[in-house]
Parts: sequence; C-alpha cells; structure tokens
Amino acid sequence: MIELNNIGKAYGGKWAVKGLTFSVEEGELFGLLGPNGAGKTTTIRMMTGLFRPTEGRVVINGCDIMKEPIAVKSLTGYVPDNSFLYEKLTAVEFMSFLASLYKLDKTTALARTESLIEIFGLGDVKDNLIEGYSHGMRQRLLFASALINNPGALIIDEPFVGLDPYGVRLIKEILRDLCSRGVAIFLATHSLHLAEELCSRVGIIKQGSLIAIKEREEFAGAKGALEDIFIEVTS
Repeated sequence: MIELNNIGKAYGGKWAVKGLTFSVEEGELFGLLGPNGAGKTTTIRMMTGLFRPTEGRVVINGCDIMKEPIAVKSLTGYVPDNSFLYEKLTAVEFMSFLASLYKLDKTTALARTESLIEIFGLGDVKDNLIEGYSHGMRQRLLFASALINNPGALIIDEPFVGLDPYGVRLIKEILRDLCSRGVAIFLATHSLHLAEELCSRVGIIKQGSLIAIKEREEFAGAKGALEDIFIEVTS
C-alpha cells in the first residue's frame, strides 16, 4: 500500500507540490495525470526518497520513506521516465548486479533474472551489451529490473515512451498481472487513453495541487470520457 499524507515540496518559498493526500491500495493501479510542469515528477521523487518533502509523509508498505528508506526501497520497484543502464553490461549482468544490491541469494537471483528476461522478451539479447539495445529493449529491461526484488509496490513514470505496439501490450499485460497478485501500482502518465484503459482510479494534478480524483465508473465505457474530464477540470 502507498500513502501520501499532505506532502509538499517548496523551493525558495514557492511550492512545486502542495498538500497531496491519496492512497493506492493493494492490487490497485492508480494513475496520476496532469499538464506539463504540474508536479508529477516531483511527487514521484518524493515517493522514491530522491527528494525530501518540505512537509507531509510518504508511507509505503507501512514504512515512512524518510525514516526507514532501506526498508521501503527493499520492497518497492521504480521505473523512471529516463532510463539509466550500465551499457557495458549485458542484461543478465545488469540484473545480477541489482539482485546483489537487494542481497538476494544466488539461486533466487538467477531464477528471477531468467524468469524476468523471458517474460519481457529479452532472451535473444540477454548476453549482448546493453549499449547495442534499442530504446524499446532498454525500456523493457528497465521494467524487468524494477521487479527483481518482487516488490509489493511499484512506482512508474511514463512507462510507454518509445515502446512499439508489442511492447505496449506486453507492459499492459504485466501490469494487470501484478495487480492481480496484490501489487500496489502508482502510474504517472500523459497518455489519457492508456490511463482510461488500465487505471481503477485517477488523480488529476494542476500547479502542484490535486484537483480531482475520479473512480473508474466515472470514465470507463465511453471512449474519450477521461479526456473530457481532464480538459474540464484543468482548463
């Protein structure tokens, strides 16, 4: 479970994010939507411990990210919008390196690495250097690496950028499967039609403040309904 309790981030007296409060339940895919510069990335950086909130608390799996960062990160997966991968490693080497950071034993690390590489369709290139991967391959490897620790919570920033239709479908299927297994998923995205398809709830942020939370019943069924809601509340 992911909980944000009145979190905010200020720079020089100006609030980039202010008073965000919401939760993501086990097995739920919650989407955060907003115009460019609305505060989505700042929110994610506070959720992952990269930024210290000026006020409020982020609690993941029952632990405060600022007070117990190691405990939170050991049970959380994070997919950033811009991938950073060690290009002189192969996919297997990169996954093994991450498994060692989580202190997984070798048997578990190998089993999870092999399974995730197969699930994400990277078997044919697993022993190739990452520097030769396409953007889509890198994005899939990034997703796979976020799951090496079998997280109970997954935080994702713009996951579909640069993916081909096969990659998009694959990630959608994996997200649905993770939800069915009880993982709490937070997704920040500009893609309204994908949020409309995947999310059980969405929050809409503007100028750093949460201005609406909509249940699936309010936007599912009619094509473009979420776009209409988004434009209405942000205009």
